Amino acid sequence: MANAVRIEGAGGPEVLSIVEVAEPVAGPNDVIIDVAAAGLNRADCLQRRGFYPAPKGVVADIPGLEFSGTVRDVASTASRWSVGDRVMGICAGGAMSTRIAIHEDTLLPVPAGMSLNDAAAIPEVFMTAFDALAQGGLEAGQQVLIHAAGSGVGTAAIQLVKREGATAVGTSRSEEKLVNAARLGLSESLLVTEKLFAKELKSRQGRGADIILDFIGAAYLAENIKALAGQGTLVVIGLLGGVSAELPLGLLLAKRARVIGTVLRSRSLAEKISLTQEFEQAVLPGFASGELVPVIDRVLPMADIASAHSYLESNASFGKVVMSW
Repeated sequence: MANAVRIEGAGGPEVLSIVEVAEPVAGPNDVIIDVAAAGLNRADCLQRRGFYPAPKGVVADIPGLEFSGTVRDVASTASRWSVGDRVMGICAGGAMSTRIAIHEDTLLPVPAGMSLNDAAAIPEVFMTAFDALAQGGLEAGQQVLIHAAGSGVGTAAIQLVKREGATAVGTSRSEEKLVNAARLGLSESLLVTEKLFAKELKSRQGRGADIILDFIGAAYLAENIKALAGQGTLVVIGLLGGVSAELPLGLLLAKRARVIGTVLRSRSLAEKISLTQEFEQAVLPGFASGELVPVIDRVLPMADIASAHSYLESNASFGKVVMSW
């Protein structure tokens, strides 16, 4: 038997428990992973509350979208990995279990010298940020506005933008988080208290943003369009501030701007394999060189999963909360 975090029903952190579950069974091209640690994400909290159910065919009551660990077993048709290899990756759910079965081509090697706890803080946030910036057409010299700069995806995006030679501008409701984000390469900080930032951005930088990464959704939609530069792109990653709002189409047309919505969890296996391969080539070497680092607020034992959910929902964390077995 394996152990796993289980969501007993929609509700607060009290609905989480650790239970015994059946061992995973490897399908064709799968490997079995002994999970060492799993990153905690906002999506896990939303799933627990009943707002973000797992996609069809994915375990419905075990959360977790990213993990690190060692290869325990390999299907006869899998060939890339060997028993004992240290790996990390994303999944559509079920990462908060001591063992998981996953397709071999969705796994990444853990950088040499990196702990498995640190590795668990990489896949979901860095792959999300990398993919969103690519969809936005990131190029050197551009200006990128990153909302929730102290979040896991925010801290990853800051580093990727800087690495590309672009300018990272970040927003937060916490001055302390903006100070910490500056150490990662944030060029300009915008403290947002009234959901207004477009005027301040343009007054400081002289123009709007070429790309905006947004986790807030409805509450920031109109202001985001105002903050875009001509032919800029708004990439909506999250909806923490609501799911429905009026879109100022006149301004969108005048700026010849784009609005893109994106999510990793529900993508097809082929899409996830393609993204994993692109990430391994373009981003993973940055961890070996020291250009990129996982930003971890704290590592907690999996037994503290309920208190970890409460902490993440308090908005006090900077970077990732990692749960370790």
